Amino acid sequence: MSADNDNTPPNPPEAEARKDSLIEYPSLFPIKVMGIKAEGYVHAITHIAHQFDPAFDASTIELRESKGGKYLGVTITVTATSREQLDELYRTLSTHPMVKVVL
Repeated sequence: MSADNDNTPPNPPEAEARKDSLIEYPSLFPIKVMGIKAEGYVHAITHIAHQFDPAFDASTIELRESKGGKYLGVTITVTATSREQLDELYRTLSTHPMVKVVL
């Protein structure tokens, strides 16, 4: 049978997008955010996490202070629902004035 006579329906766009990603959606996705330890820093990160994941559980936040105490690493775990959601979350976190690095 030639490819021209293949009666297999085409994959929907979301199935195609899944092929390009190693992440299966929805899934819990940890993101490490680092910035200068300052008043309101953790609250700002939590606020952004809630914008992208309304069910975000702030009790899951992990904090790690730098050796000298100047910087604070904040690990948030969000429920990732799409590549677009994660891309926009990374962009939003990266452009926040209190954030230095997002991993």
